[in-house]
Amino acid sequence: MHHPDIRKSYIEPNQIYFWTATINNWQPLLETNNFKDVIIESLTYLSSKKLIDVFGFVVMPNHIHLIWRLNSKNGKEPPSASLLKFTAHQFKKMLDLKELTSYLVNAPNKAHEFWQRDSKATPLWTPKVAYQKLDYIHNNPVNGKWNLANDWVDYHYSSGAYYEIGGNDFGFLKHLGNEF
Repeated sequence: MHHPDIRKSYIEPNQIYFWTATINNWQPLLETNNFKDVIIESLTYLSSKKLIDVFGFVVMPNHIHLIWRLNSKNGKEPPSASLLKFTAHQFKKMLDLKELTSYLVNAPNKAHEFWQRDSKATPLWTPKVAYQKLDYIHNNPVNGKWNLANDWVDYHYSSGAYYEIGGNDFGFLKHLGNEF
């Protein structure tokens, strides 16, 4: 039996999901824009190859939320794995040895782990639930805990402005309203 509290990371192709990935130990790696830009670069690339469709996103200091659909594999791996792998390789190049120590792990296949292993994927079956998740994503940066912007439309690393004023600075966003 499936237990609702256990994070489920498997993503069925061609289904829209609300997906969360967290930096290892909730460290604020994504506080600076150059690290956020790596996520944008990966989303842009995967979208340009038609491997994913992104309907909503936010990059927070220690996690990301996406509303997306995985269309097809990137070689042998799902695009979600490609995103995590590519960004981890880039992060490793961007940090100095001292900074890298907080991401050290004792694993046979890698020395550092930037993403926690429990990304959460929640299927979005109805427009109501999809728009609730979209509102949650857009309100995340203005939440009192974070307070990254006064108005969610002003937070650059989010799809908020796309939905509110039609700006598509990122080029890869698709409107959720066209899916239901």
